[in-house]
Order: sequence, then structure tokens, then C-alpha cells
Amino acid sequence: MINKIFALFTTVFILSIAANAQTKDEKAVAAAVESLRKAMIDGNKTELENLAAEKLSYGHSGGGVEGKAEFVEKIASGKSDFVTIELSEQTISISGKTAVVRHVLNGTTNDGGKPAVIKLKVLLVWQKEKGGWKLLARQAVKLT
Repeated sequence: MINKIFALFTTVFILSIAANAQTKDEKAVAAAVESLRKAMIDGNKTELENLAAEKLSYGHSGGGVEGKAEFVEKIASGKSDFVTIELSEQTISISGKTAVVRHVLNGTTNDGGKPAVIKLKVLLVWQKEKGGWKLLARQAVKLT
């Protein structure tokens, strides 16, 4: 009887680990999100250009929408200056060559010398291109 209970608990434990494990693609998308977070804080133009798809649609919480060139220029020039970015509650869902990422972004900015604290819900759409993941779309909404 004890052996059967032990076997049952072991099976449940292994299944719970397997259910929570990330796939190779999910890990790659999570790494791309982290690279984007760092590049936005650092204003790293090359990294931003490498992570963004050519047809990027980058939606701001205030309603503005930018393409790749505008997005990269604003971050790299410091017009849009992220001082800190912390991500939480992240989920990743992959369907073929498309990944949908949702998370909460808490951060601080210093746009035009004006410090601010931001709290956003963000939706990112990534597409797999030539073995890597590129940001195709982003939309943010303000949390109150």
C-alpha cells in the first residue's frame, strides 16, 4: 500500500513539473523579452534594431503608435527614457511561429527630464524569423 501511495505521489509530482516546464521556444521568447527590457533601459540602438521586426507596430498606453524606426530612435536618443523596468505576471503562449506575451510592467521613466512612475499591462506579439524571435507588435494600457 505504501508503495502505491509513493508511486502516486511521484507521478503527480513529475506531471506537475512537466506541466510547468517551458518549451525551448518559450525559453527563447522569454530571453528575447529580457533582452528587449535591457535594451530599452540601456537605449541600445543595435539591440533594439535586432529585436524589432521590420513591420513593428508599437502601441503606447497613451494611444500613440510607432513603427520600428520611430520606436528605436525614441529609445536610443533618450526622448523616451526608461530608467527601470520590472516585469511580473508574465505568460507566454506560442502558436507556430507566433508568440503572445502578456505581463505587467512597473517602471520609472525620465522623458525630457520629467521623472515618472509607470504601471502598465503589456501585450507583445513576437514572430519567429530565421531562427530568432522578433517583436512584431506591442500594446500597453495603463493600470490605475
